[in-house]
Amino acid sequence: MTAFIVKIILAYLLGSVSGSLVLGKLKKIDIRHHGSGNAGGTNAFRTQGLLFALAVVIIDVGKGFVAVWWLPFLDICSSPAVVNRELLVMACGFAAVLGHCFPFWHGFRGGKGAATAVGVLIVIEPLLLLPVLLVWLLVLLVTGYVGLATVLAGFSLVPTAWLLSSSTVLGFSVVLATFLLFTHRSNMRKLRAGTEHRFQPLQLFSRKH
Repeated sequence: MTAFIVKIILAYLLGSVSGSLVLGKLKKIDIRHHGSGNAGGTNAFRTQGLLFALAVVIIDVGKGFVAVWWLPFLDICSSPAVVNRELLVMACGFAAVLGHCFPFWHGFRGGKGAATAVGVLIVIEPLLLLPVLLVWLLVLLVTGYVGLATVLAGFSLVPTAWLLSSSTVLGFSVVLATFLLFTHRSNMRKLRAGTEHRFQPLQLFSRKH
C-alpha cells in the first residue's frame, strides 16, 4: 500500500508540471494573466499562437503518458502488491490529470485536464481515443466551442468503454468524463449566458504566431 500511495503522489507531482507555465517562464509571461486566465492549450493557442500551443500540448499529453506507462511499474518501497495493477495504472492517470488542473508547483491554478487525459488514454486504451477525437473535432467544427467539444468528447468515452473495455476502464471513463465536466463548468455557465468564446472554423487554421 505504501508503494501505491507513493506512486500516486509522484503521478500528481508529474501532472503538476504545466506545459504552458513552464514554457511561459522562458518567454517571461504567465498565460494565466492573459485571455481566459486558464493555463491550458486553448488559452495558449488563443494568446500565444499555434507553435506555443503545440509545445504545450506535447508536454501535457506526454506527462499523462509517462504517468501511466512508467510510474506504476517502478520498483519502489519494496512493499508487496496489494492492489490490482490495472487499478494502480488508472489511479496514477487520474492523479496526473488532477495535478494538471491543480498543480502543486504553480499555486494550484492549472489547466482543465483534457490534454493530459489524452496521454493517459493512449496507454490505458488507445481504441477509446478514436471516437473521442472524432466527437471533439465534429462538435468544434460545427459549434466553434472548445469547452463544449471537450465535455461531449469526454462523455463519449463512456459508451465506447462499455462496448470495448473492462468494467474498470468503464468506471475510469465515467470518473474522467465527470471530472472534465467539472473543470469546464465555467465554460458551461458562459455557454448558457451566451458569453463563451467561440472559434470560427477558419480561425482555427489562420493563426500566424
